[in-house]
Amino acid sequence: MYDIIINPLGGKGKSLKALKIAEEVLKAHGAEYTVHNTERAGHATEIARELSAKPGTKLIVMGGDGSFNEVLNGIENFDNVTLGIVACGTGNDFIRASKHPADIKSAVELILKDNVGYVDYIDLGTRRCLNVAGTGMDVDVLVRYAEMKAFKGKAKYYAALIDTLLHVRFHHLRLTLDGKSMEKTVFMIGVGNGSCIGGGMPICANAVVDDGLLDVVLVNEIKKRQIPGMLVKFLKGKHIGQPCTEEYRAKEVSIECLDGGKIETDGEIVDEQKLDCKVVHNVLKVFR
Repeated sequence: MYDIIINPLGGKGKSLKALKIAEEVLKAHGAEYTVHNTERAGHATEIARELSAKPGTKLIVMGGDGSFNEVLNGIENFDNVTLGIVACGTGNDFIRASKHPADIKSAVELILKDNVGYVDYIDLGTRRCLNVAGTGMDVDVLVRYAEMKAFKGKAKYYAALIDTLLHVRFHHLRLTLDGKSMEKTVFMIGVGNGSCIGGGMPICANAVVDDGLLDVVLVNEIKKRQIPGMLVKFLKGKHIGQPCTEEYRAKEVSIECLDGGKIETDGEIVDEQKLDCKVVHNVLKVFR
């Protein structure tokens, strides 16, 4: 028996098309399932919380990184749950690192093989993060995106990106890695279990989702005329190894914004200035 959590309004009909494909595959294999439609923000968390109380729950999440995040935050008993990931969102960034199939049919067929492994997640104290958390330019883009009235979809994202770059600001923060602290002024910083943000931009290009470590990548303050060239490298993951870039791995990471900057977790802005991250290893079971 599989429990499917899906936002029926997601992706302007994209999620319902994906559900139709998934149901066809499940029926072809004689698999029983129940569909749980979300009705509002945070509803997936409530559904996952209820379902995770039942031993042997096989939970299929159909959506994007935001849906995966909501479900992760709802699981109360990890021993009871095995998670199936079917990406049908906008960015689908987590599967770029986890290597789950992007094709709906293939993703469901993988679940039906019943091969179980683990992926890490990030414990933030009051919430959990599956993919990437951080601050800097990418968060400024998300803030601008939320404020912007013109454009839609990816066009809106790129418009927000351009506007942010035209009014670029660098952020002063305190970074602590496994107990060792330093102060930095950065263009951006990512703490990654996954590797990508914004629909395929590999900020933590070398992140591995099951190694028990968090990848921390920061791009320090650079001259504004260097930003376009750095962004080109960034889009290809070639910012790693540049003189202005630092890369670390740690089990515990703390970021404290010292200039009022905002923080994001899995693409959602949180109105806090401090982020305490701890990797959780070999706890979240997934079909792989």
